[in-house]
Amino acid sequence: MHTAAALIAAHDTTTVVPFGWWFPFIPLAWFAMIAILFGVFGRRRWRNSRPDPARQAEATLADRYARGDIDEEEYRRRREVLHANSALQDY
Repeated sequence: MHTAAALIAAHDTTTVVPFGWWFPFIPLAWFAMIAILFGVFGRRRWRNSRPDPARQAEATLADRYARGDIDEEEYRRRREVLHANSALQDY
């Protein structure tokens, strides 16, 4: 009787790996989840934080007009060119 109990105890696989073969994949699953969340939300925030070149150019133009570097006619002409170029880039 003692021999049978010893053989059963020796072949018990639950004591060798108590958590199963999938246990190493738990940290990988957390890493994948964090990477996916960063990919979805982090890139969206980064993309929206970049300045728009057309808005920067128009702000620079308005600043030059406010300082008196250019007159009203030149300001309007250059602003029309900026708006025409930004309309072409939308297509």
